[in-house]
Amino acid sequence: MSHTPADTDPAGAFRPPAGVRLIGAISTAFGICAAFMILAAVLVTCHMIFVRAVLGQSTIWQTEAVIYLMIGATMLGLPFVQRLRGHVGVDLLPSLLPPLARRVLASVVMLATIAMTGAMLWYGWEMFHMSWARGWKSESVWAFPLWITYLSVPLGFGLYLLQLLGDLWLAAFGAPEALPEPHPERSPD
Repeated sequence: MSHTPADTDPAGAFRPPAGVRLIGAISTAFGICAAFMILAAVLVTCHMIFVRAVLGQSTIWQTEAVIYLMIGATMLGLPFVQRLRGHVGVDLLPSLLPPLARRVLASVVMLATIAMTGAMLWYGWEMFHMSWARGWKSESVWAFPLWITYLSVPLGFGLYLLQLLGDLWLAAFGAPEALPEPHPERSPD
């Protein structure tokens, strides 16, 4: 497959289309958001330890908040981890295949992953909508609205689906060096 001058940067390297770059930027933004959620969970945990150990008081919301923050960070971090090729991947077979076969294998794997992610998005949306419509709250004293936590499932899988679509485009139409490989040390610029 030949690439036009619009597909290359001034140095001659392949440059994905604007839509694929935008998806990558969105994935990065949500990866940063997930990192801040993990930081918040650590700070809340430190607060909980201080309140219990130093002040000798009981805690009400901290454990639950940490759990919800970690669920949110996991879901919202999905697209960023995909962008970095950080998910578990077996690369023995692809490394033995010629470039065209690698491209076909990567496309088939992406399509199967997209189908599974679409199902998770669908059922995650149903779970979120049901908790929102029925006003579900946690059974703790804090009574946290569960729709906020459940929203992270369809949002995270929706963003993951977008990143997978961008990766599918790269696998099917990108330059050979743009083929997805499970090597986090070769993260995108």
